[in-house]
Amino acid sequence: MTEKDRFKQAEFAAMVGVAGNIILAIINGVIGVLSDSRALIAEAVHSASDVAGSLAVFVGVRAAKQPPDEDHPYGHGKAESIAAIIVAVLLFLVGFEIGKASFEALFNKIEPPKLLAIYAVLLSIIVKEWMFRYTFKLGKRIKSDAIIVNAHDHRSDVYSSLATLAGIGAAIFGPRFGLDWLVYADPVAGLFVSILVIKLAWKLGAESIHSTLDHVLHEEDVVGLKETVKNITQIKKIDELYAREHGHYVIVDIKISVDPHITVEEGHKIGKQVKQKLMREHENVQNVFVHVNPYSP
Repeated sequence: MTEKDRFKQAEFAAMVGVAGNIILAIINGVIGVLSDSRALIAEAVHSASDVAGSLAVFVGVRAAKQPPDEDHPYGHGKAESIAAIIVAVLLFLVGFEIGKASFEALFNKIEPPKLLAIYAVLLSIIVKEWMFRYTFKLGKRIKSDAIIVNAHDHRSDVYSSLATLAGIGAAIFGPRFGLDWLVYADPVAGLFVSILVIKLAWKLGAESIHSTLDHVLHEEDVVGLKETVKNITQIKKIDELYAREHGHYVIVDIKISVDPHITVEEGHKIGKQVKQKLMREHENVQNVFVHVNPYSP
């Protein structure tokens, strides 16, 4: 897959998220007001915040595809991780607001929502689950942190909608069977969902920050890179090899030892061969910086 195709698919996935969340926000908001469901109105607010999250992903993907320049010689790949952090922060704030509103509702007299609210929640579950499966599969294939985080955001919405469905269902049918206290199942469900959302936001935010802080691949992840270099016969030893993550690609810093009696030009050719071989045989390697040392037993 070419870089152009990768970014084209990532941008399309982000716009699918924007369109889907706008539609769900409008539907849930209108039906939430008509059916007098606080949980559904919270779902609408959640979907509206997801629009901002998907737009952040879209902007991050657009920025990440810019080629290296004088100020950014390593490229703009980290823009995706930064976008992922923004989504995680938005998710955390929404989770907190939903929890706050649900907690306050427990101390006020409320009326059960209308049956129409259940149909809206069922629609949200179906749409959000499809959006998760599509974006997660795509994010893994194109190795995009931002798209993967956005996919998990969609999955958290499925859990949110399931809890909302349970709360609305209990609030509607409980009083019909003399269980008037079940009318508070709606805000209780909202409180439960907020905890799930906050927990997920914390996890995804921590992972994205870890990737942004010049994280290097672990030893077991660079075995293939080292094997590629070892196949070059002129290299006596690999002194150091670090592969730094920059969003969907990695930058390799490597120190090699060669025969100390060869010419500078010959050493340069060996270093150039290392760079070309790593970039040719490993599609996630975007650039390689080689330092040539004289070999000493």
